[in-house]
Amino acid sequence: MAFRRPFQFREFVSQFWFIASVTILPTALVSIPFGAVIALQVGSLARQLGAESFTGGASVLTVVQQASPMIVALLVSGAAGSAICADLGARTIREEMDAMEVMGISPIQRLVVPRVLACMLAAVALNGLVSCVGVGGGYFFNVVMQGGTPGAYLSSFSALAQLPDLYVGELKAVIFGFIAGVVAAYRGLNPPPGPKGVGDAVNQSVVITFLLLFFTNLVMTAIYLQIVPMKGA
Repeated sequence: MAFRRPFQFREFVSQFWFIASVTILPTALVSIPFGAVIALQVGSLARQLGAESFTGGASVLTVVQQASPMIVALLVSGAAGSAICADLGARTIREEMDAMEVMGISPIQRLVVPRVLACMLAAVALNGLVSCVGVGGGYFFNVVMQGGTPGAYLSSFSALAQLPDLYVGELKAVIFGFIAGVVAAYRGLNPPPGPKGVGDAVNQSVVITFLLLFFTNLVMTAIYLQIVPMKGA
């Protein structure tokens, strides 16, 4: 159904631009301290264990595999997902959805599909941004704040990281964006009666999305660690 003609390309572009505009700055600002905290914590622990040379690899892998997709998903769900749920919920209680069906227009094809696809594309794009900003912030804080050497930071990353680490991060972003969009659209199309019901639906969509995201991240991480061998193993 996603690409069934006529595909609402203009709505898709409009929704993608809206999601990017409301999430890009908060995402970048959140990723800097997040990457810094990871780098400082991992660097402190590595120093206690006498493994300072692996600080860069450990912190970068943590950002790329875990932190970046989760940051993107939470912000897409909290900012864009809540707006999508509120918009669809308001249309539902005004009976616009029923009117569209009477005119032979599918609300799913016209309104839901472009929003879900926009969430997925925005999550992938923002995931790359967060990964770059988080890795850069971790590098700065490890080298400048903790006295690490740039060469050791980069060499440990190249020694431990591999391309599937980047692939799984992007795959997580796609799936997390899909979950955020679908949950927001579903709760928006099925709100409790009345204007108060729209607010309740928005709260429910955010909470349900957060729970699903953490559970999905756990499952995907467990599967990835089982099927993808460690570098050098």
